Amino acid sequence: MIKTSNPEYRIRVEKYLERQHFMKHINFSLDVIEEGVTEGWLDIKEIHKQQKGLVHGGVIATLADITAGFAAYTLVPEDQHVVTGEIKVSYLNPGIGEKLYARGWVLKQGRKMNFCEAEVWCVSGAQRTLIAKATTTMVTIFPEDIPK
Repeated sequence: MIKTSNPEYRIRVEKYLERQHFMKHINFSLDVIEEGVTEGWLDIKEIHKQQKGLVHGGVIATLADITAGFAAYTLVPEDQHVVTGEIKVSYLNPGIGEKLYARGWVLKQGRKMNFCEAEVWCVSGAQRTLIAKATTTMVTIFPEDIPK
């Protein structure tokens, strides 16, 4: 059972989103922040594409990482943080469309690690295509782990 250790998780995540400069740079935003789940959208622009006109794999991996990471963030206590310990992205279809939709969730919650998954979908009109699936391990950083 997924259960948060911080009832104010939404306020905390929104505060950290203000300092997510790379997210802002690529114009990705989270519009769903729930206990153990986050979702977001990105309008595909030229800066998101590689040389063949497809969405760059790094952009896709970034969205998977962000949504899975913030899903884990919703569960940890106020004095703890989360960093990506491992991520594996499987690219299933080319990124062709108007928007990207990403959803990340915690699959198994642990004290030191949260095992997460994420999906990234390409949206073109009413059509949605799953373009990537990711598995991640989000490592919990405790106050004593941070050098003073």
